[in-house]
Amino acid sequence: MRAPGSEKQLEYWRNATHRWNVKTGATRSGKTYMDYFLIPRRLIAVEGKEGLNVILGNTRETIRRNIILPMQEMYGIKRVGNICSDNSCMMFGQRVFCLGADNVAHVDRLRGSSIKYCYGDEVTTWKQDVFDMLKSRLDKPYSRFDGTCNPENPRHWFKAFLDSDADIYQQAYTIDDNPYLDPAFVENLKKEYAGTVLYDRYIRGLWVAAEGAIYRLFADNPDRFIVDDIPGQTIRRTVIGVDFGGGTSAHAFCCMGYTTGGALVVLDEYRQGAALTPEKLAQDFVDFLRRCRARWIVTDVYCDSAEQTLINGLRAACAAAGVGANIANALKRPINDRIRATCILMGAGRFFVARNCRETIDALKGALWDGKYVTEDVRLDDGTTNIDSLDAMEYSFEREIPALIDGWRI
Repeated sequence: MRAPGSEKQLEYWRNATHRWNVKTGATRSGKTYMDYFLIPRRLIAVEGKEGLNVILGNTRETIRRNIILPMQEMYGIKRVGNICSDNSCMMFGQRVFCLGADNVAHVDRLRGSSIKYCYGDEVTTWKQDVFDMLKSRLDKPYSRFDGTCNPENPRHWFKAFLDSDADIYQQAYTIDDNPYLDPAFVENLKKEYAGTVLYDRYIRGLWVAAEGAIYRLFADNPDRFIVDDIPGQTIRRTVIGVDFGGGTSAHAFCCMGYTTGGALVVLDEYRQGAALTPEKLAQDFVDFLRRCRARWIVTDVYCDSAEQTLINGLRAACAAAGVGANIANALKRPINDRIRATCILMGAGRFFVARNCRETIDALKGALWDGKYVTEDVRLDDGTTNIDSLDAMEYSFEREIPALIDGWRI
Protein backbone atom coordinates (compact mmCIF):
# COMPACT_ATOMS: atom_id res chain seq x y z
CA MET A 1 0.00 0.00 0.00
CA ARG A 2 1.35 3.40 -0.95
CA ALA A 3 0.00 6.83 -0.11
CA PRO A 4 0.96 10.36 -1.10
CA GLY A 5 2.68 12.39 1.56
CA SER A 6 5.36 14.90 2.40
CA GLU A 7 8.99 13.99 1.99
CA LYS A 8 9.25 13.55 5.77
CA GLN A 9 6.26 11.22 5.84
CA LEU A 10 7.54 9.15 2.93
CA GLU A 11 10.92 8.89 4.61
CA TYR A 12 9.21 7.26 7.58
CA TRP A 13 7.25 4.97 5.26
CA ARG A 14 10.50 3.74 3.72
CA ASN A 15 12.69 3.51 6.81
CA ALA A 16 10.43 2.50 9.72
CA THR A 17 11.59 -1.11 9.72
CA HIS A 18 12.86 -1.39 13.30
CA ARG A 19 11.23 -2.94 16.34
CA TRP A 20 10.49 0.55 17.67
CA ASN A 21 9.52 3.29 15.20
CA VAL A 22 8.72 6.68 16.69
CA LYS A 23 7.82 10.16 15.46
CA THR A 24 8.20 13.05 17.88
CA GLY A 25 7.70 16.73 17.37
CA ALA A 26 5.42 19.65 16.77
CA THR A 27 1.65 19.59 16.84
CA ARG A 28 -0.05 19.57 13.41
CA SER A 29 3.28 18.69 11.80
CA GLY A 30 1.94 15.67 9.90
CA LYS A 31 3.20 13.01 12.30
CA THR A 32 -0.04 11.01 12.32
CA TYR A 33 -1.42 11.24 8.78
CA MET A 34 0.77 8.57 7.21
CA ASP A 35 -0.13 6.21 10.04
CA TYR A 36 -3.64 5.89 8.65
CA PHE A 37 -1.97 4.05 5.75
CA LEU A 38 0.78 2.42 7.80
CA ILE A 39 -1.53 0.69 10.31
CA PRO A 40 -3.26 -1.45 7.64
CA ARG A 41 0.15 -2.21 6.13
CA ARG A 42 1.39 -3.48 9.50
CA LEU A 43 -1.77 -5.50 10.16
CA ILE A 44 -1.63 -7.20 6.79
CA ALA A 45 2.07 -8.05 7.33
CA VAL A 46 1.34 -10.01 10.55
CA GLU A 47 -1.99 -11.54 9.56
CA GLY A 48 -2.21 -15.14 10.74
CA LYS A 49 0.87 -14.85 12.97
CA GLU A 50 0.82 -15.45 16.71
CA GLY A 51 0.19 -12.49 18.99
CA LEU A 52 -2.22 -9.61 19.57
CA ASN A 53 -2.73 -6.38 17.70
CA VAL A 54 -3.02 -3.39 20.03
CA ILE A 55 -3.59 0.34 19.82
CA LEU A 56 -2.61 2.22 22.99
CA GLY A 57 -3.48 5.84 23.63
CA ASN A 58 -3.99 8.30 26.44
CA THR A 59 -7.60 7.13 26.81
CA ARG A 60 -9.94 4.95 24.81
CA GLU A 61 -11.78 8.09 23.73
CA THR A 62 -8.62 9.72 22.35
CA ILE A 63 -7.96 6.54 20.35
CA ARG A 64 -11.45 6.74 18.91
CA ARG A 65 -11.08 10.42 18.05
CA ASN A 66 -7.48 10.43 16.83
CA ILE A 67 -7.28 7.04 15.08
CA ILE A 68 -10.54 5.16 14.62
CA LEU A 69 -12.78 7.96 13.32
CA PRO A 70 -10.28 9.30 10.74
CA MET A 71 -9.65 5.77 9.46
CA GLN A 72 -13.40 5.06 9.26
CA GLU A 73 -13.76 8.15 7.08
CA MET A 74 -11.00 6.88 4.80
CA TYR A 75 -11.87 3.19 4.60
CA GLY A 76 -15.47 2.83 5.78
CA ILE A 77 -16.91 1.10 8.81
CA LYS A 78 -16.74 -2.35 7.19
CA ARG A 79 -12.96 -2.22 7.18
CA VAL A 80 -12.55 -0.22 10.40
CA GLY A 81 -15.20 -1.02 12.98
CA ASN A 82 -16.24 0.68 16.20
CA ILE A 83 -14.63 -0.12 19.55
CA CYS A 84 -16.77 -2.74 21.31
CA SER A 85 -17.43 -3.33 25.00
CA ASP A 86 -14.43 -5.66 25.21
CA ASN A 87 -12.19 -2.76 24.04
CA SER A 88 -11.54 -4.33 20.66
CA CYS A 89 -12.50 -3.42 17.12
CA MET A 90 -12.20 -5.17 13.78
CA MET A 91 -9.71 -3.56 11.42
CA PHE A 92 -9.10 -5.06 7.98
CA GLY A 93 -10.39 -8.44 9.15
CA GLN A 94 -8.27 -8.58 12.32
CA ARG A 95 -9.15 -7.94 15.94
CA VAL A 96 -7.33 -4.96 17.44
CA PHE A 97 -7.48 -4.14 21.15
CA CYS A 98 -7.84 -0.39 21.80
CA LEU A 99 -6.75 0.46 25.33
CA GLY A 100 -6.26 3.66 27.24
CA ALA A 101 -2.87 3.83 28.93
CA ASP A 102 -4.56 5.78 31.74
CA ASN A 103 -6.36 2.62 32.88
CA VAL A 104 -3.81 0.15 34.20
CA ALA A 105 -6.57 -2.40 34.92
CA HIS A 106 -7.47 -2.58 31.24
CA VAL A 107 -3.87 -2.76 30.10
CA ASP A 108 -3.20 -5.49 32.68
CA ARG A 109 -5.26 -7.80 30.47
CA LEU A 110 -2.31 -7.88 28.10
CA ARG A 111 0.06 -9.34 30.68
CA GLY A 112 1.20 -12.77 29.57
CA SER A 113 0.17 -12.13 25.94
CA SER A 114 2.54 -11.62 23.06
CA ILE A 115 1.94 -8.52 20.97
CA LYS A 116 2.74 -8.72 17.28
CA TYR A 117 1.84 -5.13 16.45
CA CYS A 118 1.24 -2.08 18.61
CA TYR A 119 0.40 1.45 17.57
CA GLY A 120 1.02 4.06 20.27
CA ASP A 121 -0.76 7.44 20.27
CA GLU A 122 0.43 10.33 22.48
CA VAL A 123 3.04 8.13 24.19
CA THR A 124 4.32 10.83 26.55
CA THR A 125 0.87 10.93 28.22
CA TRP A 126 1.08 7.26 29.26
CA LYS A 127 1.98 5.84 32.62
CA GLN A 128 5.54 4.52 32.52
CA ASP A 129 4.58 1.10 33.89
CA VAL A 130 2.25 0.61 30.91
CA PHE A 131 5.15 1.22 28.54
CA ASP A 132 7.43 -1.05 30.56
CA MET A 133 4.83 -3.82 30.29
CA LEU A 134 4.60 -3.26 26.54
CA LYS A 135 8.36 -3.70 26.14
CA SER A 136 8.14 -7.21 27.56
CA ARG A 137 5.17 -8.14 25.34
CA LEU A 138 6.73 -7.24 21.96
CA ASP A 139 8.55 -10.55 22.08
CA LYS A 140 8.22 -12.00 18.58
CA PRO A 141 10.89 -11.61 15.88
CA TYR A 142 8.25 -9.86 13.76
CA SER A 143 6.84 -7.65 16.57
CA ARG A 144 6.67 -3.95 15.66
CA PHE A 145 5.74 -0.68 17.36
CA ASP A 146 4.82 2.61 15.72
CA GLY A 147 4.29 5.60 17.98
CA THR A 148 3.88 9.36 18.03
CA CYS A 149 4.16 12.02 20.70
CA ASN A 150 4.73 15.69 21.37
CA PRO A 151 7.99 16.41 23.22
CA GLU A 152 7.89 17.00 26.96
CA ASN A 153 10.54 17.59 29.62
CA PRO A 154 13.97 16.39 28.42
CA ARG A 155 14.13 14.10 31.47
CA HIS A 156 10.83 12.43 30.65
CA TRP A 157 11.03 8.62 30.89
CA PHE A 158 10.16 8.20 27.19
CA LYS A 159 12.99 10.52 26.13
CA ALA A 160 15.36 8.33 28.15
CA PHE A 161 14.11 5.31 26.19
CA LEU A 162 14.52 7.08 22.86
CA ASP A 163 18.12 7.90 23.79
CA SER A 164 18.87 4.28 24.72
CA ASP A 165 20.51 1.65 22.52
CA ALA A 166 17.23 -0.16 21.78
CA ASP A 167 16.38 -0.97 18.15
CA ILE A 168 14.74 2.40 17.44
CA TYR A 169 14.06 4.42 14.31
CA GLN A 170 12.90 7.92 15.14
CA GLN A 171 12.04 11.14 13.38
CA ALA A 172 11.66 14.65 14.81
CA TYR A 173 9.16 17.04 13.22
CA THR A 174 8.78 20.82 13.30
CA ILE A 175 5.59 22.62 12.30
CA ASP A 176 7.29 23.60 9.03
CA ASP A 177 7.69 19.94 8.02
CA ASN A 178 4.02 19.87 7.04
CA PRO A 179 3.74 21.50 3.59
CA TYR A 180 -0.03 21.03 3.47
CA LEU A 181 -0.87 23.53 6.20
CA ASP A 182 -2.20 26.96 5.31
CA PRO A 183 0.67 29.42 5.93
CA ALA A 184 -1.76 31.76 7.72
CA PHE A 185 -2.72 28.94 10.08
CA VAL A 186 0.95 28.21 10.82
CA GLU A 187 1.63 31.87 11.50
CA ASN A 188 -1.33 32.09 13.88
CA LEU A 189 -0.27 28.91 15.68
CA LYS A 190 3.21 30.32 16.19
CA LYS A 191 1.70 33.47 17.67
CA GLU A 192 -0.51 31.46 20.00
CA TYR A 193 2.44 29.57 21.48
CA ALA A 194 4.91 32.47 21.41
CA GLY A 195 6.71 33.25 24.64
CA THR A 196 6.03 29.89 26.30
CA VAL A 197 7.74 26.54 26.66
CA LEU A 198 4.99 25.24 24.38
CA TYR A 199 6.52 27.12 21.44
CA ASP A 200 9.73 25.11 21.66
CA ARG A 201 7.82 21.86 22.09
CA TYR A 202 4.77 22.24 19.84
CA ILE A 203 6.28 24.43 17.11
CA ARG A 204 9.99 23.57 17.05
CA GLY A 205 9.52 19.98 18.25
CA LEU A 206 12.17 20.21 20.98
CA TRP A 207 12.41 18.44 24.32
CA VAL A 208 12.86 21.41 26.66
CA ALA A 209 12.32 21.98 30.37
CA ALA A 210 9.56 24.20 31.73
CA GLU A 211 11.30 26.92 33.74
CA GLY A 212 10.47 30.29 35.25
CA ALA A 213 7.24 32.15 34.56
CA ILE A 214 4.38 30.06 33.21
CA TYR A 215 2.54 32.94 31.52
CA ARG A 216 5.58 34.71 30.08
CA LEU A 217 3.52 36.81 27.67
CA PHE A 218 1.43 38.14 30.55
CA ALA A 219 4.34 38.62 32.94
CA ASP A 220 6.39 40.54 30.34
CA ASN A 221 3.56 42.76 29.09
CA PRO A 222 0.51 42.71 31.39
CA ASP A 223 -0.91 45.88 29.84
CA ARG A 224 -1.60 43.89 26.68
CA PHE A 225 -4.17 41.83 28.60
CA ILE A 226 -5.51 44.18 31.30
CA VAL A 227 -8.57 46.05 30.05
CA ASP A 228 -11.29 48.43 31.08
CA ASP A 229 -13.42 47.30 28.15
CA ILE A 230 -13.00 45.38 24.89
CA PRO A 231 -13.89 47.58 21.91
CA GLY A 232 -16.34 46.00 19.48
CA GLN A 233 -17.15 43.05 21.73
CA THR A 234 -19.90 42.41 24.24
CA ILE A 235 -20.29 39.83 26.98
CA ARG A 236 -22.82 37.24 25.86
CA ARG A 237 -22.72 35.12 29.03
CA THR A 238 -20.62 34.46 32.12
CA VAL A 239 -19.58 31.39 34.11
CA ILE A 240 -18.34 31.39 37.70
CA GLY A 241 -15.51 29.15 38.87
CA VAL A 242 -15.10 28.33 42.56
CA ASP A 243 -11.98 27.04 44.31
CA PHE A 244 -12.24 26.14 47.99
CA GLY A 245 -9.38 26.87 50.35
CA GLY A 246 -7.71 24.70 52.93
CA GLY A 247 -4.56 24.99 55.00
CA THR A 248 -2.60 27.94 53.63
CA SER A 249 -4.77 28.35 50.51
CA ALA A 250 -7.74 30.67 50.17
CA HIS A 251 -11.28 30.48 48.82
CA ALA A 252 -11.60 32.06 45.38
CA PHE A 253 -14.39 32.88 42.92
CA CYS A 254 -13.91 33.96 39.31
CA CYS A 255 -16.58 35.40 37.01
CA MET A 256 -15.47 34.66 33.45
CA GLY A 257 -17.09 36.42 30.52
CA TYR A 258 -17.48 34.88 27.08
CA THR A 259 -17.54 37.60 24.41
CA THR A 260 -19.30 37.72 21.08
CA GLY A 261 -15.85 37.82 19.47
CA GLY A 262 -14.73 34.49 20.96
CA ALA A 263 -12.55 35.91 23.73
CA LEU A 264 -12.52 35.29 27.49
CA VAL A 265 -12.49 38.11 30.04
CA VAL A 266 -12.02 37.77 33.80
CA LEU A 267 -14.71 40.23 34.88
CA ASP A 268 -14.89 39.92 38.65
CA GLU A 269 -13.23 37.99 41.43
CA TYR A 270 -13.24 37.11 45.12
CA ARG A 271 -10.51 35.73 47.36
CA GLN A 272 -10.57 35.28 51.14
CA GLY A 273 -8.64 33.17 53.63
CA ALA A 274 -9.65 29.59 54.35
CA ALA A 275 -10.51 30.47 57.98
CA LEU A 276 -14.01 31.57 56.92
CA THR A 277 -16.87 29.53 58.38
CA PRO A 278 -18.90 27.55 55.81
CA GLU A 279 -21.86 29.81 56.54
CA LYS A 280 -19.85 32.99 55.89
CA LEU A 281 -18.38 31.49 52.72
CA ALA A 282 -21.86 30.59 51.44
CA GLN A 283 -23.18 34.08 52.17
CA ASP A 284 -20.19 35.64 50.42
CA PHE A 285 -20.90 33.49 47.40
CA VAL A 286 -24.56 34.60 47.32
CA ASP A 287 -23.41 38.22 47.44
CA PHE A 288 -20.87 37.60 44.66
CA LEU A 289 -23.46 35.86 42.48
CA ARG A 290 -25.92 38.72 42.95
CA ARG A 291 -23.21 41.25 42.09
CA CYS A 292 -22.36 39.43 38.88
CA ARG A 293 -25.99 38.93 37.89
CA ALA A 294 -26.65 42.62 38.29
CA ARG A 295 -24.41 43.19 35.25
CA TRP A 296 -24.21 39.96 33.26
CA ILE A 297 -26.03 36.73 32.42
CA VAL A 298 -24.57 33.99 34.65
CA THR A 299 -25.31 30.58 33.15
CA ASP A 300 -23.33 28.14 35.30
CA VAL A 301 -21.20 27.77 38.43
CA TYR A 302 -18.44 25.13 38.53
CA CYS A 303 -16.88 24.25 41.88
CA ASP A 304 -13.90 22.24 43.06
CA SER A 305 -15.43 18.76 43.27
CA ALA A 306 -13.23 17.77 46.23
CA GLU A 307 -15.46 19.72 48.63
CA GLN A 308 -18.99 18.34 48.26
CA THR A 309 -20.08 19.59 51.70
CA LEU A 310 -19.16 23.16 50.81
CA ILE A 311 -20.83 22.83 47.40
CA ASN A 312 -24.05 21.69 49.08
CA GLY A 313 -23.72 24.69 51.38
CA LEU A 314 -23.59 27.04 48.38
CA ARG A 315 -26.66 25.39 46.89
CA ALA A 316 -28.60 25.67 50.14
CA ALA A 317 -27.62 29.32 50.64
CA CYS A 318 -28.64 30.24 47.08
CA ALA A 319 -31.99 28.47 47.50
CA ALA A 320 -32.65 30.20 50.84
CA ALA A 321 -31.80 33.57 49.31
CA GLY A 322 -33.97 32.96 46.26
CA VAL A 323 -30.98 33.16 43.94
CA GLY A 324 -31.26 30.20 41.61
CA ALA A 325 -28.02 28.86 40.18
CA ASN A 326 -26.85 25.80 38.28
CA ILE A 327 -24.06 24.76 40.65
CA ALA A 328 -22.09 21.73 39.45
CA ASN A 329 -18.72 20.04 39.85
CA ALA A 330 -15.74 21.42 37.96
CA LEU A 331 -14.44 19.13 35.24
CA LYS A 332 -10.90 19.41 36.66
CA ARG A 333 -8.92 18.75 33.52
CA PRO A 334 -5.20 18.16 34.09
CA ILE A 335 -3.58 21.39 35.27
CA ASN A 336 -1.15 21.47 32.34
CA ASP A 337 -4.02 21.21 29.86
CA ARG A 338 -5.63 24.23 31.51
CA ILE A 339 -2.30 26.10 31.39
CA ARG A 340 -1.79 25.22 27.74
CA ALA A 341 -5.28 26.48 26.86
CA THR A 342 -4.71 29.76 28.71
CA CYS A 343 -1.39 30.30 26.92
CA ILE A 344 -2.97 29.62 23.51
CA LEU A 345 -5.79 32.09 24.17
CA MET A 346 -3.29 34.71 25.33
CA GLY A 347 -1.14 34.26 22.25
CA ALA A 348 -4.22 34.52 20.03
CA GLY A 349 -5.31 37.79 21.64
CA ARG A 350 -8.42 36.18 23.10
CA PHE A 351 -7.77 36.42 26.83
CA PHE A 352 -8.18 39.52 29.00
CA VAL A 353 -8.53 40.52 32.65
CA ALA A 354 -10.54 43.46 33.93
CA ARG A 355 -8.35 46.01 35.67
CA ASN A 356 -10.24 45.62 38.94
CA CYS A 357 -9.29 41.92 39.24
CA ARG A 358 -6.01 42.49 41.05
CA GLU A 359 -5.79 39.02 42.59
CA THR A 360 -6.04 37.32 39.20
CA ILE A 361 -3.59 39.77 37.63
CA ASP A 362 -1.02 39.11 40.36
CA ALA A 363 -1.64 35.35 40.13
CA LEU A 364 -0.95 35.32 36.38
CA LYS A 365 2.17 37.46 36.81
CA GLY A 366 3.51 35.27 39.60
CA ALA A 367 2.69 31.76 38.32
CA LEU A 368 5.90 29.69 38.14
CA TRP A 369 7.03 26.24 37.17
CA ASP A 370 8.30 24.27 40.17
CA GLY A 371 12.03 23.77 39.68
CA LYS A 372 12.13 20.81 42.07
CA TYR A 373 10.55 18.57 39.45
CA VAL A 374 13.00 17.55 36.76
CA THR A 375 11.02 14.81 34.96
CA GLU A 376 7.65 16.56 34.62
CA ASP A 377 6.04 19.99 34.41
CA VAL A 378 4.51 21.00 37.74
CA ARG A 379 3.07 24.39 38.67
CA LEU A 380 4.59 25.79 41.87
CA ASP A 381 2.09 25.38 44.70
CA ASP A 382 3.91 25.99 47.98
CA GLY A 383 1.88 28.90 49.32
CA THR A 384 4.18 31.57 47.88
CA THR A 385 2.02 32.16 44.80
CA ASN A 386 -1.73 32.57 44.35
CA ILE A 387 -2.88 29.26 42.89
CA ASP A 388 -6.42 29.73 44.23
CA SER A 389 -7.42 32.46 41.79
CA LEU A 390 -5.89 30.49 38.91
CA ASP A 391 -7.85 27.35 39.79
CA ALA A 392 -11.12 29.28 40.05
CA MET A 393 -10.37 30.98 36.72
CA GLU A 394 -9.62 27.66 35.02
CA TYR A 395 -12.72 25.95 36.40
CA SER A 396 -14.80 28.68 34.76
CA PHE A 397 -13.76 27.83 31.19
CA GLU A 398 -12.16 24.36 31.12
CA ARG A 399 -15.35 22.65 29.89
CA GLU A 400 -15.33 24.91 26.82
CA ILE A 401 -11.71 24.37 25.81
CA PRO A 402 -12.43 22.15 22.74
CA ALA A 403 -14.99 24.69 21.51
CA LEU A 404 -12.70 27.65 22.18
CA ILE A 405 -9.59 26.21 20.53
CA ASP A 406 -9.87 24.73 17.07
CA GLY A 407 -8.11 21.41 16.72
CA TRP A 408 -7.75 20.85 20.48
CA ARG A 409 -6.90 17.20 21.19
CA ILE A 410 -7.73 15.68 24.58
